[in-house]
Amino acid sequence: MSTLNQTNTPLDPEAFWDAILSRDPNQIRAAFAPLGRAEKQAVMQHLFRMATEPGWHPEQRLSARAALKALGFVSEQLNEEG
Repeated sequence: MSTLNQTNTPLDPEAFWDAILSRDPNQIRAAFAPLGRAEKQAVMQHLFRMATEPGWHPEQRLSARAALKALGFVSEQLNEEG
């Protein structure tokens, strides 16, 4: 994913995803905040897939759930173990 912030400055994808999946709410919100609306939506959709779809490593699922929680997304589905 080639991610741009609102000023169209390219973000390092590896650093971005490291921050988003860090499980540190402050780091997650700081990485997410400068994104444009479409990028935010794409990231949220990807995190939701990671958190709910089979095939992801359990640690990836936990990280995605932590990111969604830090970003204010709460769902009963995310509380399910799997």
